[in-house]
Amino acid sequence: MLIASYNLAQTGDVLMVVLRQDTTQQVYEKKNNIVRIYDEKSGKTLGYNFFAASTYLPQLNAAGQVNLTAEQVELLNQQLLANGMPAELVVDDQPHFVVGYVETMEEHPDSDHLHVLSVLVDGDEHLQIVCGAPNIAAGQKVVIAKVGAMMPSGAIIWPGKLRGIDSFGMVCSARELALPNAPQKRGILELPAADYQVGEAFDFLQAASLFSA
Repeated sequence: MLIASYNLAQTGDVLMVVLRQDTTQQVYEKKNNIVRIYDEKSGKTLGYNFFAASTYLPQLNAAGQVNLTAEQVELLNQQLLANGMPAELVVDDQPHFVVGYVETMEEHPDSDHLHVLSVLVDGDEHLQIVCGAPNIAAGQKVVIAKVGAMMPSGAIIWPGKLRGIDSFGMVCSARELALPNAPQKRGILELPAADYQVGEAFDFLQAASLFSA
């Protein structure tokens, strides 16, 4: 997993790279312009902050998530090696927002409004997802934010539990996806079944026309 973000106006010339979920025992080390955040017990790297990032990635112009190319990842690995850190960054080019199909829906055993879904996504993968949207139903095509997705708000989707039940992703609303003119009410975005194929990467540009002004 590799999630990168950059926002010059808000955080300065810093590229933030996330590799793993935060832990309660995380510590950091700084070498020149690079900060490595890692778990103190396991030693595993959780992420990096690359300060003065534009000096070696001059094409950075995002204000949010950055989809790093193989060339950019290689440049970052070179910076890590030059500072005595492991060159452990690997390109993550898998889609994290995909079209899913809600195969089954069951009532959550410990909630009067949550549902436990089985959702078919890309690679013939079946995800268990807990969802509380009032309009969720079996048979729908929906947008799934898989584990490792960064939402437009900046939140990252991690595995979790809701009332004791494991959940591996999120069924998204149009508002959560920050689609233009999205309804500002609760409820997931149900995709037109004829226009979307299960498992395909969700196209934000194509979806921008779903809610015409």
